[in-house]
Amino acid sequence: MFLLPAALLLAAWMIYPVVYSIWRSLFDATGDRFVGLGNYVSIFTDSSTLTTIRNNIIWVVVAPIIVTALGLVFAVLTERIKWSTAFKLVLFMPMAVSLLAAGVIFRLVYEQDPDKGVANAIITTVHDAFSTSASYPGARPRENDQAPAVVQDGAVVTRQEAQAGTPVLIPLVGLTQDAVKDAAPAKAAPGGDGLSGTVWLDVVRGGGGTLNQIDPQEKGLGGITVEAVSGGAVKATTETAADGTFRFSGLQAGSYVVRLPQSNFTAPFNGLTWLGPSLITPAIIGAYIWVWAGFAMVLIAAGLSAIPRDALEAARIDGATEWQVFRRITVPLLSPVLLVVFVTMIINVLKVFDLVFIIAPGSVQPQANVIALEMWRVSFGGGGNQGLGSALSIFLLVLVVPFMIFNIRRFRRDEG
Repeated sequence: MFLLPAALLLAAWMIYPVVYSIWRSLFDATGDRFVGLGNYVSIFTDSSTLTTIRNNIIWVVVAPIIVTALGLVFAVLTERIKWSTAFKLVLFMPMAVSLLAAGVIFRLVYEQDPDKGVANAIITTVHDAFSTSASYPGARPRENDQAPAVVQDGAVVTRQEAQAGTPVLIPLVGLTQDAVKDAAPAKAAPGGDGLSGTVWLDVVRGGGGTLNQIDPQEKGLGGITVEAVSGGAVKATTETAADGTFRFSGLQAGSYVVRLPQSNFTAPFNGLTWLGPSLITPAIIGAYIWVWAGFAMVLIAAGLSAIPRDALEAARIDGATEWQVFRRITVPLLSPVLLVVFVTMIINVLKVFDLVFIIAPGSVQPQANVIALEMWRVSFGGGGNQGLGSALSIFLLVLVVPFMIFNIRRFRRDEG
């Protein structure tokens, strides 16, 4: 009598939906025509569902291993730092955020524009720290016979060979005034024994000015790489100052062609296309790891606190290093907990839905699709084929049940 309410709820919420889903998966999209195992055959023959299976395999192989490994590392570290409680709180905090909110957060983190996306802001900052040359995409010399420079294979080269003592003028166009509004006014390079010159934007707002000559209103192009070329080989390299002037030091006497490499005129590095077809699955897995690493850490830390300290101290007294203690004692004693965490993560990644649905843009969702999302999309997201959707749900159930049984048996064995 006491078990009856629970049994009724179990039947209503678990048994009936499973049985009905199995029955519905044997019919077509309308539910009127019996197709037998046709929907299950479609799962392994349709290219879109095969992509979802491939993505789920990637999830199962990558995410649980990384989450468990990070949880183990964090759990060990928390025993060795003073602010361990605060450290655990910070790492566990993502668990307080719903996966929907986490997806929105990481959709912003992975924005392509470095001014909006944190990931690309960090990457571009590091990249720019090692790449000092400026980039002026679209800049080019004028296309007429009077222009002192021309474009060759994407690079800008002077028409005539330059001589020491005669400053080289390389006027460029193709940029708006707003693109160089913060640049310093262009200046003529001083003469002298060395090879020098000026690279500037030969455009005056509102028109006017003298072509191929530096006017007071015109801006210098700083940070451009300049090469001195002789006999087809680069003899020296320098960079323009803020006012566009440059000078080669230690250059041997002779005639040189001055060249501005193509790299000066390519678009600046704006980071990685995280939400593109090639990186979308790793990007979503990264968001999943951020959410669940703290959960794994708490479980493993609980197991770590139950380890007998006598074994650890005995190993240290016998001369074992910390790495040997960790590898030969800590990890083996934690193996039951690590296995439970690992299997639990496998069950979770097999059912992942929210993060993929929120983070992946519509244009790349087919490349990031997983079984749970495909099941919803086919059934309710516009596909209208609840026969195939039911087959996908049963297929997902078949994948999850063995891991659930393994965990239950593990718990019972530990209790016994």
